[in-house]
Amino acid sequence: MKFTTDYLKHDDRLYRHIAPQPLDNPKLGLLNHDLIKKLGLGALNDSEWTDVISGRLEPLAKLAPHGLQPIAMAYAGHQFGQWAGQLGDGRGLLIAQLQDDDGKLTDLHLKGAGRTPYSRHGDGRAMIASTVRELLGGHALNHLGVPSSDAIGFVVSDTQIRREYFERSAALLRVSDCHVRLGHFEWVAMYAPDYFTDFVHKIAQSYYPTLYNNGTTDVTALLSAIARNTAQMIARWQLVGFSHGVMNTDNLNITGTTLDFGPYGFMEGFHPAWINNHSDHTGRYTYQNQPMIGHWNLATVFRKFGHLVSQSEIDNALDDYENTLTDSYYRGLLGKLGFVIPDDKPLDDTDDRLHLAFEFLEILQQHKLDYTNGFRALIAVVNGDQNLENTDKNHAHEYKLLSQFTLSLPHAHHHQWHEWQQRYLSCLAKNAQSKADTIAQLQHANPVYILRNHMAQKAIDLALMDDFSEVKRLFELLKNPYQSNPISTADDTRMALSDEQVAVSCMS
Repeated sequence: MKFTTDYLKHDDRLYRHIAPQPLDNPKLGLLNHDLIKKLGLGALNDSEWTDVISGRLEPLAKLAPHGLQPIAMAYAGHQFGQWAGQLGDGRGLLIAQLQDDDGKLTDLHLKGAGRTPYSRHGDGRAMIASTVRELLGGHALNHLGVPSSDAIGFVVSDTQIRREYFERSAALLRVSDCHVRLGHFEWVAMYAPDYFTDFVHKIAQSYYPTLYNNGTTDVTALLSAIARNTAQMIARWQLVGFSHGVMNTDNLNITGTTLDFGPYGFMEGFHPAWINNHSDHTGRYTYQNQPMIGHWNLATVFRKFGHLVSQSEIDNALDDYENTLTDSYYRGLLGKLGFVIPDDKPLDDTDDRLHLAFEFLEILQQHKLDYTNGFRALIAVVNGDQNLENTDKNHAHEYKLLSQFTLSLPHAHHHQWHEWQQRYLSCLAKNAQSKADTIAQLQHANPVYILRNHMAQKAIDLALMDDFSEVKRLFELLKNPYQSNPISTADDTRMALSDEQVAVSCMS
């Protein structure tokens, strides 16, 4: 990895140079040493990283041949479907970019760095609660196999901020392949239209280099690539039960990597219309609406390209979004039932296996059963009767989940559940898969652990008292979410109690 200043090639109307405002008496909460090593930044020790994350950039600047030039980005966006005008980095700074031997970029973005020209009425700081949630949320998604920002680490401090009451602030050093948002195109189209074509070319050069050649870009292919990557990301969200909560055009980037963890949530009891964002009064950003909102966002932004491509080409890109999302979701859903689907085998909604999958989702929804545990319990269904002498006695966790699943059903529905299991096993047999292959696929597609809200809240409550032990335990647990871990507790796999099922505030 080498340091680069790739984004500074853009017109300087798109950013402002600004130094972070250091936090008082910072205390290190957690460092992601695996990520630090991957980025080739192991030369800094814990104390130096504490300085960097708290806004004192000198240790990192010494590693960059030409120092650091932190900037706040300008962008715009539609928020809850309404044009919001200029937005921009109000609490964060792009402090550095790294580039690997293949030209792939990695951004280091300091969140909670103080006021910027785009802060509006904000103070540019971050709460400890929102910082811990973002750290754990991005970490969880990455290890679930969902493209997402990550973090080098976070600090807490004695710098006071006012939210509902005065509290201490924190900072997070976020890492992502891209901080260019759909809203960047909207900002350029509105406030620097003379630069739009050049912006498109330079963005393609940085993030889709195969579509860029000698100053020209295949814009049609660029729109389709952005659409497909966004579709794959959202399909993966749906498969792990993740609800982003605030899918504004300024909160989605152009590479299909999850960004901006605000009032997100991992679904527990299967309720597709669950509102996890306290500010989402109409339910615009519910889990079930995410595929539709992704399409709406892309359609809204792609209209800005009307002078570069035809409407039919825009429509084709949006069709690519729909087709990619549907295919990715269908394949993933069948994978969650243990079916191994060759990449070259086409799927459509007439597939009997998909009918089984949708019936299973209906059972989960009708009886408000846990989404993650419900799918994981299928391992026990496939493995067979635990009491038979010739049955593998492993998978104790999954047999426990299956027992809980069955006991949660009203007695009148036991026959329906039994009948579904028989058809499911029959379908697996027709698919000519061995039991071992099916169980391996089920283990690969269905995690044991997700970041449940009560897990995150316990870590936050302790972090507020400078006890980071639970943050670190969850960070370790979520590294391998598809395998049972001896450091887990009963709370890590139980569904939320009624008083824990809350919508999360946007306040950060």
